Amino acid sequence: MGESLWIIDASAREMLLFAGVGLLLGGIDDLLVDLLYIGHRIRHRVRHGGRPRLTLASLPPPRIAGRIAAFVAAWDEVAVIGGMLTTALQRYDHDDYRIYVGAYPNDRGTIDAIVGVAERDPRIRLVIGDHDGPTTKADCLNTIWHAFCRDDLRERASGQPPTKAIVLHDAEDVVHPQELRVFDSLIERYDVIQIPVLPLVHCGARLVSGHYADEFAESHAKQIVVRTALGAAMPLAGTGCAIAPAVLAMIAQARGGDPFDATSLTEDYELGLRLAELGARGIFARVAADDAGTVVAVRAYFPCTLGGSVRQKTRWMTGIALAGWDRTGWGRPRAVADHWMRMRDRRAPLAVVILAVGYIAVPMWFLSLAMHAYSDGASPYANGAYPVAFWLLVANGALLAWRLGMRMIFTGRSYGVREAFWALPRFLVGNLVSLIAAPRAVVVYVGMLRGAAPVWDKTRHEFPDLPSDSILRIDDPGLAAAAR
Repeated sequence: MGESLWIIDASAREMLLFAGVGLLLGGIDDLLVDLLYIGHRIRHRVRHGGRPRLTLASLPPPRIAGRIAAFVAAWDEVAVIGGMLTTALQRYDHDDYRIYVGAYPNDRGTIDAIVGVAERDPRIRLVIGDHDGPTTKADCLNTIWHAFCRDDLRERASGQPPTKAIVLHDAEDVVHPQELRVFDSLIERYDVIQIPVLPLVHCGARLVSGHYADEFAESHAKQIVVRTALGAAMPLAGTGCAIAPAVLAMIAQARGGDPFDATSLTEDYELGLRLAELGARGIFARVAADDAGTVVAVRAYFPCTLGGSVRQKTRWMTGIALAGWDRTGWGRPRAVADHWMRMRDRRAPLAVVILAVGYIAVPMWFLSLAMHAYSDGASPYANGAYPVAFWLLVANGALLAWRLGMRMIFTGRSYGVREAFWALPRFLVGNLVSLIAAPRAVVVYVGMLRGAAPVWDKTRHEFPDLPSDSILRIDDPGLAAAAR
């Protein structure tokens, strides 16, 4: 038993040290972002007296007339695309827009659903690609881009003003009625605009679907705010963003005609970095919609099952942390903030390894204590035998408490007190999803290195059956009913 006990002691000690140091570095990294955000908020409060920086009431009216084009890529979206388009047409409060919807010739159900809406409203433009699907979302967006360019060229030749902005949306999105007004105003001063994405919490799958709400509430209210305040490149969410057509045309010209990289699994993330490299001026626009604290944002159901969530996180991890590293590299020399943020984007696989080791180390530690208590009645950690491990445990415990507190604050800010408490068990769910997704991402990445073509590994989507005026708050009866 002596040799077995020595192996268990050594394994527990080394794993505790490895996980403790890794978690400490990650916790400090997150803490720095939190402190920068708090400093940013204090500075804003001093300068503006606590008033929101942007509100619908304070947005300047557009000075230049022009159409806004929305791009929606769709593969196997028969369950949601009809509801999404119908709802968008009902809600959009704008005089001149067109929605381009890309589909594949071998996806008859999605095509029929789009045609059913397009026959009732000419603002829906169906674009069917030349190749069977699925390819990638970026490839579908490129097909839409070429159709848009033909339309825009023809209309400008007839004397109509050029299109002002191209808006990206997903097939399951619940759009905000005022978002086109926000884009129409800000696109005259910025080349790219991103508004918040606030996932809907499905009451039938509160743990899995809700962990997206927690992550986006923190990401789109804190992390991206710090990122843009430091001058780092702003990655796009792939939905709820608007881009000046001239900037997309510049990227398309450099890529042989296609603005979106068809070989990318996370074309939205890479596009944001590419736009920043070209000097495009961007803004994360958190625009207050009313005095109650609601904002102009995109709402949508994210995956409600563990399997669907794992597939989605696998794609994100592969595209951003693994393949994306190869494709986008680092920022400009001496751009410290940009390097830091890209490092944070790419730390997920290593963080998962550290987390996995930590989860194994804890039961090993308890096993070591139990075996010593049974064999000699002494604790291997008595008399300060492992002081480093002890203080790492204390420090990481404090950082974890801070992290959970921050997560609850930001979830509560966007979703209310009830969801803030749900954020605690959902933190573990998010860790579980990442632990399963990480090895899958490595397998996908190795396949890509061996020449495998990227494929649109999408998840099944749901669209809430909402009243046309029920869009702003998660506790709105319309949203609550739709989530049941």
